[in-house]
Amino acid sequence: MRPTTGIRLSWPELRKFLHQHLTEHVLPFWFPKLIDPRYGGLNNCVQDDGEVLSSEKYLWSQGRTLWVLSKLFNDIDQDSKWLEMVTPISKLLTDYGRNTDGDWYFSLNADGSPAREPQSIYVDGFCIYGLTEYAKATGHSKSLDIALEAYNHASPKLEDHRLLRTMPHPIPTGFQSHGPLMLFAHVFHELGILSDRDDIQQRALELAERILSQHLDPESGQLHEFVVPGGQKDSSDIGQTAIPGHVVESMWFLEEIYRYHGQSEKIPLLLETMRTHLELGWDQQFGGLVLATHLGDGKPKWHNPYGKIWWPHTESLQALLMAYAHNREKWAEDWYWKIHDYSFTHFPNWDSGDWFHNLDREGKPTVPYLQTLPVKDPFHLPRALIYSIQILDQLGETS
Repeated sequence: MRPTTGIRLSWPELRKFLHQHLTEHVLPFWFPKLIDPRYGGLNNCVQDDGEVLSSEKYLWSQGRTLWVLSKLFNDIDQDSKWLEMVTPISKLLTDYGRNTDGDWYFSLNADGSPAREPQSIYVDGFCIYGLTEYAKATGHSKSLDIALEAYNHASPKLEDHRLLRTMPHPIPTGFQSHGPLMLFAHVFHELGILSDRDDIQQRALELAERILSQHLDPESGQLHEFVVPGGQKDSSDIGQTAIPGHVVESMWFLEEIYRYHGQSEKIPLLLETMRTHLELGWDQQFGGLVLATHLGDGKPKWHNPYGKIWWPHTESLQALLMAYAHNREKWAEDWYWKIHDYSFTHFPNWDSGDWFHNLDREGKPTVPYLQTLPVKDPFHLPRALIYSIQILDQLGETS
C-alpha cells in the first residue's frame, strides 16, 4: 500500500496505512532473515538492498534491536516469534557485552568475542534501553539487574562531558553535548518506571531540566547542540550548531517525562521548540529536513550539508502526531502531513523493503554520509511507526 501524495487520510485510515507499512514493508526486511541463527544477534552491517557486508555486531544496534522486538511483543501483537528472536540477543548482551570494568564493547565478532573496545556512552544507553524493554516483556530479572548496573556505571559520567566518549561523533573539546543528555533522560525514565525506582526517575528529570535550562535559549527559542559546561552559549560554529532532528526527538522524550511527573505546564514550550526547529531545518528548495544547521546564518553544516537522513523524518512523524494529540493545533497537523508526504515519496525502498537511509539534496538515494560506520539497523523507523500507531489509537478513541 503506497501513499497518495497530497491527500490527507483520516486518522483511522492513517493508522491502517502505518500498521501495514510496519508489518508488510519494514519488519520483513529484517526479521527473521537478518537474525544470526547460529550465535544470535542481528547482522547490522547491511546495505539498503539487504546484502550483509560484515558479521561484526555493533552493540548499540543489538540494544536497539532488543528494544524493537520486545516492544513489538509488548505493544503490537504479543506474538511469541518476537521473543524467540530476541532472547538470544539479550543473552549476547548480558553474557558478552561488557568488559571486566563494566564498560560496553563498541562491537563484537559474530561469535560474541570482543571486536572493538568500549568507546561510546551511546552503547550504554541503547543497551539499557533494550534490556529494560526485554525485562518488561519477559520478567527476566538478570536483564533488569544488568540494566540497573549499567545505570550506576553510566550516570556519573554524564556530569563531565570532557571525559565522555561518544564515537562516532566525538564531543568537541570544551563543550557539553545535548545528545547524551536527551538519550539518557529517556532511557533512565523508562528504567525508573519499570524498576519502580524514584531516584532513577528523578535522575531522568534532572537531565531533562539540564537540557531546557542550559541548551535552550529562552529568548530565541533555539536549542544549541553544544554549549560550554554550565550552559554558556558560544559564538563559534560549533556553539551555533543546531540539529533539528535531535531537537524534535528530544522534545517528545521530554514531553513523556514531564507529563509523567504531572508538569504539563512545560509541554507548550516543548511543542513550540519543536516547531521552531522544523522551520529551521526544512529545505525550502527541495523539501526534507537537513541534518544540521547554523543558528547564525541558517546554512546547513556537517558531512553532506544538504543531504537528507531518514531518522529526523521518522522522529518528526511520531512527534507531530504527539503534538497534535496534545491540543489539536492545526500547525502540528499541517507539519505532520508535510513530513509524511516528503518521507513516503522519497525514503521507502519499495523494491527491497525498509527505507533508504541517506538521500542527496534532491531526494535521490545516495551512499551513507558516515562511511566509517557501515551500520543499518531497525530502530528509528519501527519505533516511530509503533508509537504513531498507539497515538492514532488514542486519537480514534477521542475524535
